[in-house]
Amino acid sequence: MRRLQPRCFLRPVIAGTALLLSTQVLADRTPLDWLNSMGAAVQSSSYEGTVIRIKDGEVEALKVIHTVTDGVIFEKVVAQEGSGLEIIRNGNEVHRILPDRKSVLVEEWDDQSTLFSTLPTSDIRFGNEYDVAVVREERIAGREAIMLAIRPHDEYRYGHRLWLDTQTSFPLQTQLISDEGQVIEQVKFADIVLNQEIQASALAPSYSTEQFTWFRQPSAHQGATVETPWSSDELPAGFRAVSTHEESMVGSEEDVTHILYSDGLANVSVFIARLSGDMVDGPARVGGFNSYCVANGGHEIMVIGEVPAITVRQIATTMQRR
Repeated sequence: MRRLQPRCFLRPVIAGTALLLSTQVLADRTPLDWLNSMGAAVQSSSYEGTVIRIKDGEVEALKVIHTVTDGVIFEKVVAQEGSGLEIIRNGNEVHRILPDRKSVLVEEWDDQSTLFSTLPTSDIRFGNEYDVAVVREERIAGREAIMLAIRPHDEYRYGHRLWLDTQTSFPLQTQLISDEGQVIEQVKFADIVLNQEIQASALAPSYSTEQFTWFRQPSAHQGATVETPWSSDELPAGFRAVSTHEESMVGSEEDVTHILYSDGLANVSVFIARLSGDMVDGPARVGGFNSYCVANGGHEIMVIGEVPAITVRQIATTMQRR
């Protein structure tokens, strides 16, 4: 007797239904929903993977292990080429291990991210300075992702592209876009494992540092919130002062006024100090960061931020002491 082969007539129906459900779930989420869940994912996710970072035309590969315990970041970043640099982070204390020089540099970080320079916050005002849209679905590092495009309305800020994991909203790839549509900087995971348990041993240095020379870098700034007579009446639209500090900067005996301006995505720092003979007027650029220095009434003003050159120049040249 011939044995009948089992057949499932429902299989294509089930597959099609699953696809429709997945598409509907993505359609039900607005761009702001994605951005809000991305912020939560960056703050809480554990991950391990390989990152390709492109900046100033240079490509570097990094092995990254990252976890968060009781709100404290623990992280290990290992350069896959060159000197074998390792960055070990325990909360705000960061050890830069330089095996070729047998030395360790100890630094203090606050909310600085090793990988992501700028990600949107809840303060960003879409519809005024930026538009945001879900563009399409893609695969990044073997995972399903949606691509978000953040497009500025003017030439005073960069655009951004974000590829978010559809399951967790974690950013698998980010790009900083110039006003000409060129990619200025890119961070992309080549492979990643998300939200699996990470052993403490995986975060330990790969080298014994007992015989290394240790250097402690002073805090970049220490200061208190103050009021300042300095301001600009010609800030690019959307920027506003979010903090003002009087700070003692490394390498300087003079106090420096630091004003931070933000539009919720782009941040610009203004540093004001007494005029010295070391100031160099004009613009400078490193990667996506531009700076501009100018003298004003016995003071030197330096403006720096991950924004176009026109932005730092306008702010620097319109700062006035009231």
